[in-house]
Amino acid sequence: MTETDLDLPDDKSLLIVDDDAPFRTRLGRAMTSRGFIVSAVGTVSEAMEIARGNPPAFAVVDLRLEDGDGLDVVRALHASRDDCRAVMLTGYGNIATAVAAVKSGAIDYLAKPADADDVVKALLSPGDKPAPPDNPMSADRIRWEHIQRVFELCDHNVSETARRLNMHRRTLQRILAKRAPR
Repeated sequence: MTETDLDLPDDKSLLIVDDDAPFRTRLGRAMTSRGFIVSAVGTVSEAMEIARGNPPAFAVVDLRLEDGDGLDVVRALHASRDDCRAVMLTGYGNIATAVAAVKSGAIDYLAKPADADDVVKALLSPGDKPAPPDNPMSADRIRWEHIQRVFELCDHNVSETARRLNMHRRTLQRILAKRAPR
């Protein structure tokens, strides 16, 4: 999906709030290539400054951040700009947090790892509910992505990652040695 495929409004400003720097950078590049004007920050306090000073037309906000709650960011964005279309991202999805995100003003709730095309569809969907993804990730790919994320969060410590994932260390080593499933 490229900028020519998208029907972007005049205001293409997008705020990405995520404390996972590699993910934030990848998503920022992907959204810039799709025509958005991206500001990417890693903390609630930075996001609040932007929300109060120059609120964007679009936002992609992680639910759990190191210095607070992404729901507060969504509320602040809507207080400053009621037409801001915010999508909530989380690696800890459940029904209660999805309901809280929607009540706070988010238009959609996506589980990490989210594909940039899915984020764009959620941001630009005209109705209350975005269309299902054209090419969703397989269950094996989602599992692999989750294992990789926990492995990174554990500073590439195999034993600690295995303990947190409740799996045998050798099983984890075999999974990490394989290539990513499609």
